[in-house]
Amino acid sequence: MSAQGVDNKRRRVLVAATSVVGAVGIGYVAVPFIASMRPSARARAAGAPVEADIGQLEPGALLRVKWRGKPVWVVRRTEKMLAALPELDPLLTDPNSEASVQPEYCKNATRSIKPEFLVAVGICTHLGCAPTFRPEFAPADLGPEWKGGFFCPCHGSRFDLAARVFTGSPAPVNLVIPKHTYISDTTILIGEDGGAA
Repeated sequence: MSAQGVDNKRRRVLVAATSVVGAVGIGYVAVPFIASMRPSARARAAGAPVEADIGQLEPGALLRVKWRGKPVWVVRRTEKMLAALPELDPLLTDPNSEASVQPEYCKNATRSIKPEFLVAVGICTHLGCAPTFRPEFAPADLGPEWKGGFFCPCHGSRFDLAARVFTGSPAPVNLVIPKHTYISDTTILIGEDGGAA
């Protein structure tokens, strides 16, 4: 003990203990505050990638998946559907998808990673309507050049089975192809870049 009656050793222990308790207290206050700045689970889920099981999808059929609040279509195209795509090029506004939105790995004739499967956002690029899936060939209401695709009954926009818009449609560009990847032969992950499994 010093001449003035102060125990410096005890003082150092008390200062250290007070500092530790203060740091722990600040931690308890800071952690919830910092955590509150992170997006909520709901917000994270709204933008998170979504898996689509395509294992049971029949040739010529469409599967609807919801991603980021939007409908995403997965179409399993038949050989006949794929063979018809090049025939439609002269009838399309943007047959090579130069002015359209798709990942670089889908900028090809089928606008897909695997030709058999089309993955497209099911929202018309005109006014955001929901086109209908019309896989039949040459129906009376769509004409003899129709080789299957998507028809928007609201304003008449037409898209082929590569989600490319027909010339004369109100829609200015092709349907959007979202980023996606194959995590197996039967599962697609929509919303994440990649490629084939």
